[in-house]
Amino acid sequence: MDESGGSGQPRSGTDEATERHGEQRASSAPAAGATRSGPERPEHPTGPTPPTAAPGTSEAAPSPDPTGSARGAATHSDPSSGTEDGAEVPGASPDQAEAPAGSGSPDEAGPSAQDAPHGPSDGAHPHPEPEHPRTLAHSGTGTGTGTGKAQPPRRGREPGGGLLMGRPFGVPVYVAPSWFLVAALITWVFGGQLDRVLPELGALRYLVSLFFAVAFYASVLVHELAHTVAALRFKLPVRRIQLQFFGGVSEIEKEAETPGREFVLSFVGPLLSLVLSGLFYLAMLAVEPGTVPGVLLAGLMISNLIVAAFNLLPGLPLDGGRMLRAVVWKITGRPMSGTIAAAWVGRALAVSVLIGLPLLTQSGALGATQDHVGGMDTVTDALLAAILAAIIWTGAGNSLRMARLREHLPELRARSLTRRAVPVETSTPLSEALRRANEAGARALVVVDADGEPLSLVREAAIVGVPEHRRPWVAVSGLAQDLTDGMRVSAELAGEALLDTLRATPATEYLVVEDSGEIYGVLSAADVERAFVKAMARPS
Repeated sequence: MDESGGSGQPRSGTDEATERHGEQRASSAPAAGATRSGPERPEHPTGPTPPTAAPGTSEAAPSPDPTGSARGAATHSDPSSGTEDGAEVPGASPDQAEAPAGSGSPDEAGPSAQDAPHGPSDGAHPHPEPEHPRTLAHSGTGTGTGTGKAQPPRRGREPGGGLLMGRPFGVPVYVAPSWFLVAALITWVFGGQLDRVLPELGALRYLVSLFFAVAFYASVLVHELAHTVAALRFKLPVRRIQLQFFGGVSEIEKEAETPGREFVLSFVGPLLSLVLSGLFYLAMLAVEPGTVPGVLLAGLMISNLIVAAFNLLPGLPLDGGRMLRAVVWKITGRPMSGTIAAAWVGRALAVSVLIGLPLLTQSGALGATQDHVGGMDTVTDALLAAILAAIIWTGAGNSLRMARLREHLPELRARSLTRRAVPVETSTPLSEALRRANEAGARALVVVDADGEPLSLVREAAIVGVPEHRRPWVAVSGLAQDLTDGMRVSAELAGEALLDTLRATPATEYLVVEDSGEIYGVLSAADVERAFVKAMARPS
C-alpha cells in the first residue's frame, strides 16, 4: 500500500511520512477507494464428496471442498478465497475517485502546519498531533495501493457465486459451475459401479447415478443449512451458501461471541449429516437389498457418514477444528489460543493425510484388495491425498492469519484516526478555507450553515483538482459532498463496529461526532486503510 502521496490533499495524522512542508512533492491522483484485504467471511465447507463407488465396492474416496477450506477464517471454516468477516475497509464512492492531481503552493496556502497553533480553531475539537504535521494544501494523499502489502478485503455488492437456487431462511443458495463437473464425474464413476451391482439396468444406470449425485448434494445442502440456522439463531449474518466441486460452504460473516456458541455452530453440521445417515439406514431396511432403491439408500447412507466423519476431524478448517478451537478457547479464555492449537492440529492432520492415505490404500485397510491396488489407482490415491493435505494446510494457515487480524482490529479507533477539521461556510473561497485550516493545523474542511450545523465535507480529491490560481474564486460548497446519515460516525467506534459502519456507506470521508452531537473531526477511509495495514504488520 502506497504510503506516499502527491500534493494538494490532507494527510492522515497517523502517517509516518518524513516529508516536510517545503520539500519537493510528487503529485498523485487519489485512489478510487480504500482497498480491502484478508479474510473474507467465516465459512463452513462441508467435507468430502460422496463415494463414487456403489456400496460394497472399494472405489469410494472422500474429498473436501478446496474452496471452502481455504477462505477467510472468522467462525467456522477458513476457506481460501479471502475475507473474512467484518475486516473490510470501505472504499470511495465512484464520483470521488476521478479528480485529477494538482499541486499546492506555500504562498497560496498561508502558514504551514508546523508554525500553526496546536489547539482547535473555529470550534474544532482538539486532536493528537501527527509526528510530521502537513498542511491541508500541501499534504500527500497516501491512498495508493502499489506496494504489494496485504490489503483489507474488498467485498462486492452482491455475493453471486453461480446459479441462484433459492433463499431458504433469507440466505441465497448458489450452485457453482464446478458442481456440474463433479455431478458428471459422480454420474460416470458411480454408473460404472452400478453396472457391476445391477447389470440389468443397462444405460439407465447413468440416470440412477445422476439422481444419486443430486440427492447427495441435497444432503450437503442440509448440512450447510444446519450451520446457517444456528448462525441466524445466534444473530450472526450469513452471506450465502454455495455448493461447489468438493462440497458446500456457508459464509457466516461474524464470529461467535462465546466458545459455547462456537462449538454448537460447528457441531450442528456434522450432527445433521449423522442424522441423515441414520435415516437413510432405516429407510434401507425397509426396501429389498439389491434393488435400485436399496443401492441408492446405501450409497447415501455411506456418503453422509463420510461427510460427518471427515468434518469431525479435529483440525482447522474443518468443523472438528472449530470445535477444538472452542474447547481451548473455553479453557484458556483466549480465542487466539484456541485458533493456534486447532490450526497446528490441522497442519499435523494435513501431513497425516498426505502420508497416511496412500499407505492405508496400499495396505488394503480401506477395503481394497491387492488385485485392485496399483497402477492408476495408486496415482489417483496419491493425488487425492495431496489435494486434501493442501486444502487442510492452507485452511489452517488462513485461520491463523484471520485470528491475527481479529486480534488487531480493536486498534482501529475512530477517535485516534480522525483528522482535525475546521468549519467553513458555503460561500468561503477555497484559498481562504485552506488558510484557516493551515493556521489551525487541520487537514479537513467541514461546510456548515449559518447556525454551525454541518452540511457537507470538502473532498480531498476535489481540492487536488483545483489549480492554485483558481482557488480564490472557487467556493468550498462546489467541492463538497453532502452529508448523509451514514456519513456521520461516532467518535467512540472502534474495531469491527467501525468497519461495519463505514462499509454500510462507502465514502472517502466521514464526519466524526461526539455523543453530544459536537463535531470532532473528519475520518478518511485512506487513514483507516493505512492503520489497518500497519496493525496487520505487527506481530501478535
